[in-house]
Amino acid sequence: MILKVYRYHRGMVSPHYDTFELELRPGMTVLEALFQFQEKLDDSLAFHYSCRGAVCGTCAMLINKVPRLACRTQVESLLKGGLKVPIVPYPAIAETVPWNPEEEVLVEPLPHLPVIRDLIVDMDAFFQYYRFIEPVFTPSADNPEKERTMDPAAVKKLEVYTNCILCAACSGACPVEGKNPRYLGPAALAKLYRFHIDPREGRTSRLKTADIPTGWWACEFYGNCSLVCPKGVPPRIAIAKAVAQLKREEKEKLKKQ
Repeated sequence: MILKVYRYHRGMVSPHYDTFELELRPGMTVLEALFQFQEKLDDSLAFHYSCRGAVCGTCAMLINKVPRLACRTQVESLLKGGLKVPIVPYPAIAETVPWNPEEEVLVEPLPHLPVIRDLIVDMDAFFQYYRFIEPVFTPSADNPEKERTMDPAAVKKLEVYTNCILCAACSGACPVEGKNPRYLGPAALAKLYRFHIDPREGRTSRLKTADIPTGWWACEFYGNCSLVCPKGVPPRIAIAKAVAQLKREEKEKLKKQ
């Protein structure tokens, strides 16, 4: 089978694609395939990786036109069509190069972020929006004698959102991010909602942080973010619940006037 990889570095007039005939092994991941490309064809190929176990989120990239983690995406499954994801099409995943998904694996940088080199993107904007929502726990004023306990049901509710590994796959799959670069994005908004529903959180106005045109209200609920998240975090649900609550609060406010 063939590995087709996006290549770019500063100074190039335009990016191009390199192809490599892969020695396919059972259980081989896309990350392993990239290492094989690097070792046997061109050692200048640039990509990020770290844990190799779908924990750090470092190796998120566009694989066969779907944002995925290279370390957990198996080549054989891709070729057999077993990893299809029904995401809503958007310009960033439009076909720009001919490729045959039955014989080739196409690897490109994560959409909506500036490409630094090959498969490495600049994550500064992603983390700028993440810091904007102040992802820091603010405990209530009353200090417990031993610890801040939580009801098991509340823990289960929180875990849905604490699983986020900040890989930015959701941002790469979001059509709104492509149209509106100032949009805070699904990862930041889901994290903000996580602090909002934490019963130990002392700040009662967490949702207001993103009550801006580029926050909750910018989401168009395509749902791609939830479909591609490697940890099953559902940003669309968090955003929908936040919007519903803000609308209820606004109605109550109008009634009192």
